[in-house]
Amino acid sequence: MAAIFKTVSWQVDQLISGVQQGSISLPDLQRPFVWPATKVRDLFDSMYRGYPVGTLMFWDVSEEDSTRAISGTATISAAHQIVDGQQRLTSLYAAMKGLEVQDDSYRRKSIKIAFHPSTERFEVATAATARSTEWIHDIATVFQSPFDAQEDFLEGLEESGRELTRDDKRRFGEVFKKLERLKQYRFEVVHIQKDVDKRLVADVFVRINSEGMNLKAYDYILTWLSVFWPEGRDQIENFARESRMTPERASEIAGERVTWTPKNPYLAVETGHLVRAMVALGQNRAKLIDAYANLQAKDRATGQVDGDKQERELEKLRQALPVVTDRINWTEFIRSIQIAGFRSHAGVTSNMNVVASYVIFLLGRTRYSVELARLRRLIARWFFMSQLTGRYTGSSESQIQKDLDMFAEVPEGDADGFAARVEKTIEITVTNDFWEFNAPQSLVSSSYKLSPVYQCYLAALNYLDADMFMLRMKVREWMDPALPTVKGLEGHHLVPRRYQEKELGITDTKRINQVANFAPTDWHTNVQISDRAPAEYWPELVTERGGDSAWMKKQRHWHALPDQWHLLPYEEFLAQRRKLISRVTREAFEQLGHDSQSIPIAPLEMVAETSTDEASLATLLDRGYLVPGDQLDPVDPEWVVDAVVTEDGTIQIDGVHEFDSLDDAARFLEVTNVSGFEFWALEKDGGIAPLPEVISNGPRVEAAS
Repeated sequence: MAAIFKTVSWQVDQLISGVQQGSISLPDLQRPFVWPATKVRDLFDSMYRGYPVGTLMFWDVSEEDSTRAISGTATISAAHQIVDGQQRLTSLYAAMKGLEVQDDSYRRKSIKIAFHPSTERFEVATAATARSTEWIHDIATVFQSPFDAQEDFLEGLEESGRELTRDDKRRFGEVFKKLERLKQYRFEVVHIQKDVDKRLVADVFVRINSEGMNLKAYDYILTWLSVFWPEGRDQIENFARESRMTPERASEIAGERVTWTPKNPYLAVETGHLVRAMVALGQNRAKLIDAYANLQAKDRATGQVDGDKQERELEKLRQALPVVTDRINWTEFIRSIQIAGFRSHAGVTSNMNVVASYVIFLLGRTRYSVELARLRRLIARWFFMSQLTGRYTGSSESQIQKDLDMFAEVPEGDADGFAARVEKTIEITVTNDFWEFNAPQSLVSSSYKLSPVYQCYLAALNYLDADMFMLRMKVREWMDPALPTVKGLEGHHLVPRRYQEKELGITDTKRINQVANFAPTDWHTNVQISDRAPAEYWPELVTERGGDSAWMKKQRHWHALPDQWHLLPYEEFLAQRRKLISRVTREAFEQLGHDSQSIPIAPLEMVAETSTDEASLATLLDRGYLVPGDQLDPVDPEWVVDAVVTEDGTIQIDGVHEFDSLDDAARFLEVTNVSGFEFWALEKDGGIAPLPEVISNGPRVEAAS
């Protein structure tokens, strides 16, 4: 058998030049991805010390229609596509050229690595390295102009008052030469020959990357599409990417007018979400690993490939993808979620609720021809039910398959049969016992932002056109991502934290922060409440704001306040309020099934923003709110996670997984409905402090200078 590969030595500057010119490109076999900055730092440190850093693998082909340049500045057709080592090469390129690349969230980002010539140490660039004359803030300046970078460094040292001897300058000169010589560092590159079959290349890619990372089933399918249907893979990538940007931003990037993008308030679409919907609609399968096996079409006994079956299975996906990515289908589905009272991703505690509900929507619209106004209402109730009961939490693939099998029993075109299955499923899932027992019990939790039932309660308040707690301001204005954020509108304790600690002797954070102790109101009301007992502040609020008896009756109903709630013992208050929250939620849900009213909905292009630069991990460290060694916990203390802030300015989870940002660390735990800034809290003696509270208390150490 002829050899399928050969090994060739490449210098770093040859690799960088190849990437820039486009002769080395990123194939559709892989998604854009860049290492955490700390791994890039370690790569440069190992190279500088002459350590081995692993091999690269290229596929020697020249096919313009299946390549994607790393740099975006390709000038020639690709001769080599990266099969393994893309993370190293992309990161190397970005750091040495000082250019932006696209990360796995489709965001443009730059990687700056700092260097300390005196100690010959590499670090991730920070505001501190930028201010210090002892550091080269960005090593890209050295590779772009070594002489100028050295002169600027020496001049900066002297201007800071440091006296440099001739030996000092000679030593620094040697260090700069050693740093520049990184361009001559040699990588061993395994070249897969150009005449090797694509199936084999795909198999090599899957096997290699399965050893280095935990590939998901949708990664295998995306790999397969990259080989046999690259246009479809591109459509999936484009839809996912554009779900994160407005049409204006998409137009700016594309260089031409884009009139619509799938951006929405609920879900930043991942390629895996689209693969799952496409497979469910096209193959009627929920288990992606089975769908991948069908695409491979290998006989289990002989290992032979059934080409006809392979083509049939691929054709099913070709037919399904345009339906999944259709503008009208997606827009009308998003409206269904809005009809249910949800306003942003903060109210959606599982992305799978969105994906699975979209599959049911597509079945109703395409296979069963359900009239659109009727379908919106059905899917609104289905989504609410899924969110309320955690239908797709846990063994989501098994549940989706059960749903697919159930609807498959309905004859095509039978809109009434489809609607009957939806309503029957809701009826047997959300029973009277659920409302009376399960829902109240699920509210025994200490994180209202992560509680499915409480988020459904907020959606119910929105649907019922409720006002905020003791405010003549709609709940929807608090929840709506289309409106500017109003400082101080948030959930506040009805029985204040300090009152519980000082007067009731309750110090357990789980008891203090029970979700049934929260209500949506504003900061001014919270200040008026202060740390006083409900028996003290509630009569004042009623006297001051409750002149309208009809409005006060609605207030007590909307906000699930038991009779004489302000006089009840704390545990009794919580128990009664949980039942009332369930009843309000039930009222809205049942009304959603029979009402024809249309509640105001937000513009679809709006989406709640994630944490800003001011609330980033780097900023919190730089300004002294967090320090290395801090232990972080989720705001829900029932969620046990070992997370620590490292000396490198990252978050390390379970001593293994390392992340550059609060958001990335939260997403690793599959938390997507709140930002990392909202999710994480600082562990303190006797409890935890959410990061907004940490900031409000002021810096713990003097800011870096």
